[in-house]
Amino acid sequence: MSQKRLGFFTRLLDKTGPQQRYRLALEQIQHAERHGFDTAWIAQHHFHENEGGLPSPLVFLAYAAAQTRRIRLGTAIITLPLENALRVAEDAAVLDLLAQGRLEIGLGSGGTPSSFLPFGLNIDERGPVFAEHLQRLLDAWNGDTLGHADNRLYPPAPQLASRVWIATFSVEGAARAGKAGQGLMLSRTQPRPQGQPRLPLDAIQNPMIDAYLAALPPDVAPRILASRTAFVSDSRQQARTLALPGLSAQAQNHRAAGHQVEGDTLDDYIAAFDVHLGTPQEVSASLATDSTLLRATDISFQVHSIDPPHQEILRSIELIASEVAPTLGWSASLPAVAQGTPA
Repeated sequence: MSQKRLGFFTRLLDKTGPQQRYRLALEQIQHAERHGFDTAWIAQHHFHENEGGLPSPLVFLAYAAAQTRRIRLGTAIITLPLENALRVAEDAAVLDLLAQGRLEIGLGSGGTPSSFLPFGLNIDERGPVFAEHLQRLLDAWNGDTLGHADNRLYPPAPQLASRVWIATFSVEGAARAGKAGQGLMLSRTQPRPQGQPRLPLDAIQNPMIDAYLAALPPDVAPRILASRTAFVSDSRQQARTLALPGLSAQAQNHRAAGHQVEGDTLDDYIAAFDVHLGTPQEVSASLATDSTLLRATDISFQVHSIDPPHQEILRSIELIASEVAPTLGWSASLPAVAQGTPA
């Protein structure tokens, strides 16, 4: 496989109001660009500020595109069943022009049941609706007629059809993405089979990669994005102190939703939520046990659900780029932007 790409991911969960969240997220993306990151990814969430701070990812990425110059900008993900597929196609086409071809489109079927109701949908309908909307989106980008012989997408955006990524938790979903020649997005953590709460994450995700690669057309290069939670600090104790409140809250929320979380110590939570935490050496050693990362073309790091202060996120970005990512086979494809240089 070709050179790995390094990504930064955010759900825009800084502990402040929405305007400040968006400003801090932009600063984090700019900081990642300065330190050589290849991609920046943002999540979409409707209504629930503690799950995610951004219902309009393409609007935010237009803002980010105007204030960066090299880093690729992606959605991870757009909840496609809740969107008008043609409007997504149009907005993405315009954004990709404004961003000078830097847009990546990650799509998923969604996960929060209550978020579907205001859009007139039940979560049980998400699979078929996702498939229908995805086909409509691809038809628009591929230049097909839309409802009438005179209607075609403008501005045209055939390039976006080859930049689609699909998020999935299943082998079947991975195979569908592979068969379609799309990118595969793997989660930072995912539910374990019944009775196997400590099953390693790569034991779940390697079969997904196998299915994806087996279904991928021979003339299509694989695109496999592995998202991981990693918080890197100069001090092990500081990292653990900052991690405890966020991971404790995540455990409480999981239990309230009816999910099992084994144990009540920080180390229990680290294991349960697949967290990589500590100094650069500790995080590098932890990531080295994850065989999925050897097969990924892209690795994207996030700090959720630790959610440390902004300055600590910036420092973690620096340490990932300088000390952690090189141990995973990454090197900056271009020189990092000098500190203080406008992005």
